[in-house]
Amino acid sequence: MRGAELRTVNGRNIVDLSDAEIARVRELVQAGGFEVVGIASPVLKCVLPGGPEIDGRFQQDVFGAAYSFDDQPRLAKRSMEVAEALGAKIIRVFSYWRTIEPRECFDDAAKALAELAAEAEPRGLIIALENEHACNVGTASEVSELWGRLPAPPSNLKMLWDPANCHVAGERPFPEGYAQLPKDRIIHIHAKDCRLHGHTPVWCELGKGDIAWRGQLAALKADGYSGWISLETHWPGPGGNKLDASRICARKLKDLITVRS
Repeated sequence: MRGAELRTVNGRNIVDLSDAEIARVRELVQAGGFEVVGIASPVLKCVLPGGPEIDGRFQQDVFGAAYSFDDQPRLAKRSMEVAEALGAKIIRVFSYWRTIEPRECFDDAAKALAELAAEAEPRGLIIALENEHACNVGTASEVSELWGRLPAPPSNLKMLWDPANCHVAGERPFPEGYAQLPKDRIIHIHAKDCRLHGHTPVWCELGKGDIAWRGQLAALKADGYSGWISLETHWPGPGGNKLDASRICARKLKDLITVRS
């Protein structure tokens, strides 16, 4: 494990830390021999004004990032400043909280994503849209459709593929979902596993849930994916020990990523 994707530090979202705190984070990460891969920002994780009713079936995980639509310009600016300060190239963003009619929000989301990419481009930064089950773009088919709303997608607008989020949103992520994705746009991967209880995910050890991780990882390798795979720590682990959970899942990920003949 050589990289770190940063979301919260000491219970606070990374974009809410001061410049001095960010400098300290960079010192600590570098001292551990890690590269900061990306900023897991909360940008566009908010209600779209005038949009359809929010879909209450999906839990809105905020991770210390409960912001409004009016906060978004400030959050975007700060996310880019933090990314530059930490030497990160990727900024993860979303597509507004999921509504009962997600596709009615796609044009607004596409416009916002294009604007973010335009703002990030002179800085040499990449905007990565994550498919998130609690947001309007949750499945691979929704990713594909939103991409179609962008006549000329900016070259620095990419996607962060999270198969488990796709599963929670109601679509089988592999092989059906993955087959619909624009493969050349995948810049980052989130790895976690779960089973479903209704629309609620029950997080579990990687490889022991419903996500076909061995097949997914083999397909990514076959398609030439060379980016990072970020291990998400949603599973609380044995006895609620997330450090042990991370160690267990990291070992399992290493095993899964070894494609055997």
